Amino acid sequence: MPALACVDTPVDAFSGDCGIFIPNSASVVGGSCHWSPSLSASLYRIDGWGAPYFTANSSGNISVRPHGSYTLPHQDIDLMKVVKNATDPKSSGGLGLQLPLIVRFPDVLKNRLECLQSAFDFAIQTQGYDSHYQGVYPVKCNQDRFIIEDIVEFGSSFRFGLEAGSKPEILLAMSCLCKGDPGAFLVCNGFKDAEYISLALLGRKLELNTVIVLEQEEELDLVIDLSKKMNVRPVIGLRAKLRTKHSGHFGSTSGEKGKFGLTTVQIVRVVRKLRQVGMLDCLELLHFHIGSQIPSTALLSDGVAEAAQLYCELIRLGARMGVIDIGGGLGIDYDGSKSGESDLSVAYSLEEYAAAVVASIRFVCDQKSVKHPVICSESGRAIVSHHSVLIFEAVSAGQQHETPTDLQFLLEGYSEEARGDYENLYGAAMRGDRESCLLYVDQLRQSCVEWFKEGSLSIEQLAGVDGLCEWVIKAIGASDPVLTYNVNLSVFTSIPDFWGIDQLFPIVPIHRLDQRPMARGILSDLTCDSDGKINKFIGGESSLPLHELDNNGCSSGRYYLGMFLGGAYEEALGGVHNLFGGPSVVRVLQSDGPHGFEVTRAVMGQSSADVLRAMQHEPELMYETLKHRAEELSSVQAQRNNKAGAEKLAASCLARSFNNMPYLSMETSTNALTAAINNLGVYYRDEAPGDGGKDEKWAYFGGVLKET
Repeated sequence: MPALACVDTPVDAFSGDCGIFIPNSASVVGGSCHWSPSLSASLYRIDGWGAPYFTANSSGNISVRPHGSYTLPHQDIDLMKVVKNATDPKSSGGLGLQLPLIVRFPDVLKNRLECLQSAFDFAIQTQGYDSHYQGVYPVKCNQDRFIIEDIVEFGSSFRFGLEAGSKPEILLAMSCLCKGDPGAFLVCNGFKDAEYISLALLGRKLELNTVIVLEQEEELDLVIDLSKKMNVRPVIGLRAKLRTKHSGHFGSTSGEKGKFGLTTVQIVRVVRKLRQVGMLDCLELLHFHIGSQIPSTALLSDGVAEAAQLYCELIRLGARMGVIDIGGGLGIDYDGSKSGESDLSVAYSLEEYAAAVVASIRFVCDQKSVKHPVICSESGRAIVSHHSVLIFEAVSAGQQHETPTDLQFLLEGYSEEARGDYENLYGAAMRGDRESCLLYVDQLRQSCVEWFKEGSLSIEQLAGVDGLCEWVIKAIGASDPVLTYNVNLSVFTSIPDFWGIDQLFPIVPIHRLDQRPMARGILSDLTCDSDGKINKFIGGESSLPLHELDNNGCSSGRYYLGMFLGGAYEEALGGVHNLFGGPSVVRVLQSDGPHGFEVTRAVMGQSSADVLRAMQHEPELMYETLKHRAEELSSVQAQRNNKAGAEKLAASCLARSFNNMPYLSMETSTNALTAAINNLGVYYRDEAPGDGGKDEKWAYFGGVLKET
């Protein structure tokens, strides 16, 4: 029995005749195997969830196809080129933005709108439907100004409108629709007070096509009273609680116990009251919502048919109905399975969705000899999810339990019990008994931890035991091969639905797809929170195939990942946990120029001052307090050391820290901080001429930096 076991003993010490399997490195990684972008596309299911907008190109990078299936080969946009242009310093011709970064593709957004409209137009034409489709975008999905303005502009030719669910949302919707088609709907959902209803009625006076949808029976009295006071004839809709619902997570928002809507008893009372006050002709729209991510057209058809029956009954009762609003629910395929068996996928295409809706309404209305209504939908997720990509960087990687090479396990100094555990472990290894090895490793560890707690073992002795055990586990091939990749991101800020409701999104390296990924990993964010990690991935995986980092993630080998299909909800729901603010943003259009794209807007993410201000702090006052403290201490130190100037250095350092984003700076230049400050601001191209200077929020600290 050896008296000394060194942790840096070759792994082969436990192999050979003992019969314990030691995986050979060549067999594990398959180093000589050919790899290609098409294999990566299959591995990450890119052609499933990404079609027709994302693909792996011949350079091993993700390409964006901005016009979907109509994209010509020369119109593909290499995502890595966009990231390089956005993050390169201004001195090198870049925009000098810091990661994380949201890249928006308005061309994709336009294509999504056009495809949705075309799907309904085709279904209406082929089925002989005697009305038309006229959708709205629910602004709660993403209230970004430029997204809303794009949707109004892109949808103007087919009267595409907006849906609002709060007072700020109706204000932005009214403002944006002033530039849209006058016939576009402004559907006013959500809980309402007198001010909300007054805004909607004001919209009618401004010749906007606002529809007040009753979510609660009590809202009707406010609508009647205020419309008389304002001398406005309202257009009223009501939201019905259908009996149809689906069983997934998103189905909880529908059915008889749903949060919104009126029961059949309440609907009858609303009709009766409207008739009594001579306003039954104002009731024109029926709204319902089965739930987000409707998994199948069978469930969709069932719900739409139930709503169509209600619609026909309202007409029988004397209402001048004209519109069925089928709500949201048009799902997207997050995992590429097209199965409809979970909240991550749906088993239909846009065309099949539209065909099912049109067929169900037409069948019921024809049975009842009712004129076909205008069909409205509130598809948000399906419109904006694809057009936005979140780019972030892996900065380092490591195993949860490392195998040290510089620690020794010395039997001398340990108790007899510890010696016995070691002898049992050694004997199991010599017999090739893998299960017993694991048992004795665990037993030795637990015993030594207890002795350490009692003060019987030193930290060096405990480290020696831990090192030995990790080495044995690795030698017998039982170590966890999954690495932890530390990423320059806050899950709570940028992917809150993962943390909140276990929503999964496709996450893929945006480059090196022509190389075989040799590792598997989970992602750990920057926050000081144990929940700040991503350890569930599409396809039911608990880890993600990833490439090994070059130089431990330093700038010479930076490793970029993209989260896709996250354009809905994530930005609106994200907070400032740990005071990590929102990412930088660029808006990218396809162009026929030499790079194939044009950045029309670029904004640096929230600075430390921004997030502090959001929590009611006063960064300028904080800066002055710290600066004053530095000046006081510098004065004392200058008298002692006969040196001056330290206070200016402190002031400069403080100003830069307030100005910079809270995320890690991966710039290795000695002038990194100065470069970051010089790059701050808002960049516009064409869309906002004359507004390309420094944002006001940078003025205070920017001036300080110039002074120092």
